[in-house]
Order: sequence, then C-alpha cells, then structure tokens
Amino acid sequence: MINKNVEFLRSLMNERGIDAYIIPTSDFHESEYVGDYFRARKFISGFTGSAGIVVITKDIAGLWTDGRYFIQAANEIKGSCFKLFPMGEEGVPTVKEFLADNVKENGCIGFDGRVMNTKSVVDIKEALEGKNINIKHQEDLVDLIWNDRPEISKKPAFLLPVKYSGKEAIDKLKDLRKVMEAKNADIHILTSLDDIAWLFNIRGNDIECNPVVLSYAIITKEDATLYVDKAVLNDEIVKYLASAKVTIKDYNDIYEDVKNISSDATVLLDTNKVNYTLTETLPKGITIVDEMNPTTFAKAIKNSVEIENLRKSHIKDGVAFTKFMYWLKTNIGKIKITEISASDYLENCRRAQDGFIELSFPTIAGYKANAAMMHYSATEETAAELKEEGLFLVDSGGQYFEGTTDITRTMALGPISDEEKLHFTTVTRSMLNLANAKFLYGCRGMNLDILARGPLWELGIDYKCGTGHGVGFLLNVHEAPNGFRWKVVPERNDSCILEEGMVTTDEPGVYIEGSHGIRIENELVCRKAEKNEYGQFMDFETITYAPIDLDAIDPTLMSKREIKMLNDYHAMVYEKLSPYMTEEENIWLKKYTRSI
Repeated sequence: MINKNVEFLRSLMNERGIDAYIIPTSDFHESEYVGDYFRARKFISGFTGSAGIVVITKDIAGLWTDGRYFIQAANEIKGSCFKLFPMGEEGVPTVKEFLADNVKENGCIGFDGRVMNTKSVVDIKEALEGKNINIKHQEDLVDLIWNDRPEISKKPAFLLPVKYSGKEAIDKLKDLRKVMEAKNADIHILTSLDDIAWLFNIRGNDIECNPVVLSYAIITKEDATLYVDKAVLNDEIVKYLASAKVTIKDYNDIYEDVKNISSDATVLLDTNKVNYTLTETLPKGITIVDEMNPTTFAKAIKNSVEIENLRKSHIKDGVAFTKFMYWLKTNIGKIKITEISASDYLENCRRAQDGFIELSFPTIAGYKANAAMMHYSATEETAAELKEEGLFLVDSGGQYFEGTTDITRTMALGPISDEEKLHFTTVTRSMLNLANAKFLYGCRGMNLDILARGPLWELGIDYKCGTGHGVGFLLNVHEAPNGFRWKVVPERNDSCILEEGMVTTDEPGVYIEGSHGIRIENELVCRKAEKNEYGQFMDFETITYAPIDLDAIDPTLMSKREIKMLNDYHAMVYEKLSPYMTEEENIWLKKYTRSI
C-alpha cells in the first residue's frame, strides 16, 4: 500500500507540475509529536518514529531521520520504494542539498505550507537560489489520497491552578509585554502549543502524551487573543482568560486577522515555529523581529512552586518505577513477561499514583538487541518475551499535576556478558559524572557534555544523539532551549546558558546493533552554588529517584569518587522512596540501594 500511495501522490504532483513534494513530521504549530490527523509522513512512508522528513520526486522517495531512528527506519521501510537518508552521516545530503541536486531550473517544489515552518522554507529557497524555483504551498496533497484520515482533535482543555503553575497568566502576560517593549514589538504572534499552554495556564489532550491545546495566540501591548475551538473550553477557563483580558476567537480566524495587521507594525515571531502559510499571509511592509519566543526561555526556568511540585512528582514516579522494577526482578522466569506486558504493568503502577494524568511519551521497552534502537516501539507482532538473561531497557515517564517526568533504567534480567557489564558500568559513570558537575555560570550544555561522553569516547564508543534535553512542566517532555550536546545543532535549539531552575535530562548510552542497548537517565535541576571572587558557581540537584541496577555494575571499573557518587545517590533513593513501599519491597530496595 505504501508504494501505491506514493504512486497516487506522484500522479497529483504531475497534474500540478510539482517536481518535489515535502512531507515533514509536523502539525500547524511545528510540534515535535503530532496528533493522528497530522501523521501524514507516517501514512505515506510507513515509518513510525517521531522525527523525519519525506521528499518525493518523480524518481526517488526519500526518508530523512536522525540517529535515534536509523535502525528502526531501515527496518520499517524495508521492501518499500523508500530510500533512507541517515541525517548527519558522512556523504548523506541534507534535504536542502538533495533538492538543489534533484530539482532542475524553473522547477517546482510543493508542500502544505501550514506544516512547514517559515525558516525551513527560507533555507530551501536560499539553497536553490538562481534556479528560479516555483513554490506551491496552498494544497495538502496527502489529504487528497488519505481516505480514512482521522479528524483534527478537539479534546477538552483544563485550567492549571496557580498552586501548580506558580504564576498567574496575567502576570506572565505582563512579563511578556516587557520583553516585547524592549524589542520595540507592537505585536507578538505565538503558534507553538507548549508556549501557549504555559502562557495562559491551560492544558489539554490534543496530542497524545503532550497536554496541549490546538491553538494560536496574538499578543499586543494592551490585549491578547487566543485562537482555539471554543467548544474545548469550559466556563472556568473562559472566566479565567477574561480576567487576564484575553479574547477568544475561532481556531482558523488567525489567518484572516493577520491580514489586518498595520503595514507599519513591528511583529515579533519565531520563524522556526510559525508556519510558512501564516507568515506569507502577513501584509507586505511590516517589520519582523525574528527571534525565539520569549515564553520559550521563561517557561524553561521553573519557579520555586514548580520545582517543589516537580520533586513531589518524581517521588511518585520513582515509587511507581521502583515497584515495577521489584515486580520485574522477582517475577522474571516465573511468569510470562513480554516487552508490552512489562510496559503495561509499569503504566498501571503510574496510574495508581495520585495526580497521574497520562504518560509523558509512549514507553520505550527494548529487550536485548531491540534496545539498540534508541526509540524502539514494540508491537503485538514483534514484542520479545523476556528471559532470565540479558539486558532490558525501559525509557518512560508520566504527566502529573505536579509536573512531567522522564526516566530510563536498564536492568539485568540474568547473566550478562563482560562487554555488557563494561558498557553498563561506563554509562553509569558517565551519568554520575555529569550529575555531579560544578561549573561557573555562563556554561552551556555543550561545555559539560564531555563529562558524560568522555568515558564512552575513551572506549571508542559514541551515541548518535544529545546527552540530555529540557523537560516541560506538565508539558512537552522535550523542551528548548537547554540541553547537553557535544556540538551545536541549530535546529535543536538546546544550547543556551544553563540558568537556575532549568530542568535537563542526563542520559548517556551505548547502542550496539544486533546485541544490546543501555541508557540510564535522571533529571537534573540547575541551581546556584557558592559565589566568590571567581564568580557564581552552579551545580545540579538530581530529582529522579530509582535504583540503578547493581547486578550489572562492575565496581572494579569505577574510581573511589564514582563509587561514592553511586552510593550517595542510592542512599537518597532509599530515603525518598522507602516510606511508600511495602515491607517486602523495602527489603528488596535495601539490597538494590546498598553501598558497594
């Protein structure tokens, strides 16, 4: 069916004189994860990962994706007409370079302009400058061949009380307007869903695992407008927004309203987020201040209320995960457990926690070689049965009213090889090295990444992704602009100066195709340490609480300092979690958090 859909698409392209058609992984808001209606790239290619771009020409059907998905993508497109372009690998062209090589002079490139961010289109135009390329962005061709396409989500929204958010929407708007004034902006167009949800203290369920509401916003010096399907708002939200002087209009009205912006206005927007169709609709002559949305930085710095809530959410999540780990370790070999049944059991452990809403992303549960696919997703047909041997990687998290969690543990289910033990111990050392960093203010994640990556580089091993990402507060599990990465990747926007209150994951790993995958992940809160004649020092507070499997640790490979760091971490885990465990669970927990 994949090949037939590509044929249908090429027929439509031929009718319209389109030489190359682009299908990204996005919605109208440049979201990382998208609702069912927007999974056009999955529909056309069969690739199920969260990141990727499809380009269809008359002769080539190409799929670009990043290092997290190379193995998975190759498996999922096997036997189809698609060719994999592993992004960042030597000799692999970027999408821009591919288009420059494959679209002839006076050719035409097509896409749905609502799902392409403005910056990406500008970059493509620059790459093909001099070729007199025509752009057609007004039509969604996939919609014409996707007969059973789901409806756009219209799930109910809910208000996030200030006891969780720590700040009222009216005050957030005041802060935003101060930034607008400093940038001489009359109007701010905001289209990214997590920014809008944070700004107005609303949450929803329009994207699985991402509690956001499909919406746009325009903020001026005096007022604000939220563009949303009014049916998803309850009376409480309507009243709350009115108190903040927020007008509510229909979701698609923004495309008409922006036409009425004065041509002498200065508009602040982020072309990495605002879609191309919306930008093209703006009146000619306006001044655009193209910068990261101010809310992106503001929401990354968690306030004291949010941080205290996050600590509570992580205790709940740690209890859930540790109960799961106890069940897994004590039942392996006694009952049938598969990757899926293990995931289901873990989800039920989370659902038993007060304040749990949903998962923060679909659980990644990979046994043995499956774990070498960083974002592996088991199906009923492919789910491996767990045995009393090898390593089992589980990357999971929850959305609670008190915040968002993301934790990875890799567990030995029985005997493991010396190589696996070496890799596991090294990953543990890497994670602990970064978590215990002390550094001067002004450092970025790029300055600290070597602390985690270094021990693995010494083995001649690397992982083809960042070491960590920002995490939202009851929002997206991946959040800009903070992160850990060894080099700047501009489109990831995760290389800012680390500020007090930023939450970042710490998740180095080893992925050996055909053998095993190992990842250990904790969340870190950046905080101030001492200030002296050398400047302001910073360090991290670890807020993830769950055992690191001592069955896979070789202490002889660790320094005294690394052993102390592990023992101190496990002492904290026992202190935080033991009050919530049963007597039998605590006997087990004491063993798995013992000093080594």
